[in-house]
Amino acid sequence: MTELLYSDLTKKIRQAAFEVHQYFGNGFLEKVYENTLKYKLIKLEMIVKQQEPIKVYYENKIIVGEYIADLIVENIIIIEVKAVKTLDKIHFSQLKNCLKATKFRLWLLINFGS
Repeated sequence: MTELLYSDLTKKIRQAAFEVHQYFGNGFLEKVYENTLKYKLIKLEMIVKQQEPIKVYYENKIIVGEYIADLIVENIIIIEVKAVKTLDKIHFSQLKNCLKATKFRLWLLINFGS
């Protein structure tokens, strides 16, 4: 079986997100979930940056802009927080493109919607 990238850290992030969702349920704006998830991860002694600009590269060498990440955990994992009824193809395309255009190898898309 293939080992998942940053599996121990990802497991802790997923558990924290689950606890946030259990507490609040559906219906809040993304910012409420984002702020609470940041709080939970910091309580777990993780390094977390919020609304941090990330350089976007063309052909892996020319900086062409910035992307603002919801959360960056331990400087290696980006978390994109959503609070929508259903994740759409555009959400997955956004992450795929960001992986291609940044130096990060793992992005987590976490939906706190229904």
